[in-house]
Amino acid sequence: MDRTKYLYVGMDIHKDTHTAVLMNYLEEKLGEITITNTLQGFRKLENYVVKQQGELIPIFGLEDVTHYGRNLSIFLLDKNYPVKEVNPSLSFMERMSYASTKKNDSWDAQCISAVLMRRSHLLPDADPQDYYWTMRHIVNRRNALIKGLSGLTRQFHEQLQVAYPSYKAFFHELTCATSLAFYERYPSSKHLEHVSDEELGAFLRVPSHNTCSTNRARKILDLVAQEQLKKLDYQKERDYLVQSIAQQIRFILREIESIEQLEKKMYTELGYQLETIPGINTVTACALVAYVGDIHRFTSPHKLANYAGVAPLHFGSAGKGKDVQNKSQGNRHLYSTLYFLAIQQIYLTNKGEARNPVYRAYFEKKISEGKTKIQALICIMRKLIRVIYAMMKKKAVYELPILKTVAAS
Repeated sequence: MDRTKYLYVGMDIHKDTHTAVLMNYLEEKLGEITITNTLQGFRKLENYVVKQQGELIPIFGLEDVTHYGRNLSIFLLDKNYPVKEVNPSLSFMERMSYASTKKNDSWDAQCISAVLMRRSHLLPDADPQDYYWTMRHIVNRRNALIKGLSGLTRQFHEQLQVAYPSYKAFFHELTCATSLAFYERYPSSKHLEHVSDEELGAFLRVPSHNTCSTNRARKILDLVAQEQLKKLDYQKERDYLVQSIAQQIRFILREIESIEQLEKKMYTELGYQLETIPGINTVTACALVAYVGDIHRFTSPHKLANYAGVAPLHFGSAGKGKDVQNKSQGNRHLYSTLYFLAIQQIYLTNKGEARNPVYRAYFEKKISEGKTKIQALICIMRKLIRVIYAMMKKKAVYELPILKTVAAS
């Protein structure tokens, strides 16, 4: 690649505006423009670059091609411009390499241009694929719903321990359909004052699909009768809170169910079989697909490990050095998913049996060698990455390895 032939356009991407700095191979700044994140802004950028390029070939570098910069990257690719994805850590190191550091949109864009000029032959091509972009947002949406549900459940416990001190004995699960229907209809004990066993039992049979009987209703009424609660002020407002939380939990649970159906539908399109790994369901498999993206952009499992932040970092000089855990680089969402999956592999059932005996034995072997539990789990994550890489490349089914036993001498 002849660097002298190109005009390097580094883009600092933001939600509403983007800033571009144009640079030649001598790192001379040839122009700068700030545009809106709209189609009109993209056309303004193209016209400006065309006027400045002369005989040079424009090449664009963006840190973000899947979020705020996605529409711009699609626009440029449709126009057949070369677009490169610049790792933010590279532009950060470029910015910090100067004696006097500064931080603003113009300087950030110039640093991206400098990285683009030096490393354009090494940087990956921008590839804002609709499938992986959509899957990632669906997975993130489900995670946000789960987080919201967790917060609401804590609030529900806080309200119910005042309204019904014995509420934990009412139902096996607080957020089941029967429980939510009950608390929405009877938000406090005063609403049960004139309710009979048969009446409450008849009510509970509908949301429980006839699994809750009159015996359950009698148990609830007996527990309520034993509590002898002191009358509290603002009971009407407290009842409203219980009903509101129950309704919102019901809504979120429906949304989670719909999201998971979307995930399953999209997941089956690729033909992956990651859910055949012990301890992994479709939800976790979708998270892996969303955060890994197109597996074919990685030429080896080691590069996927680097992307996930699982591969160790080597620091050394003069023939000496050491490997240290990577705590700052890589895709942290993918790292968290792999960490959760590693824990699932070594999980022991109630019978004391390992979910994956091979990984459990490997984990215990690493512990016996002096590694901490975290270090041993990272070793398992590395093994999982090799397996996942091969399964996604070949769309293969997981085969549980055979645990080798050492014969007694």
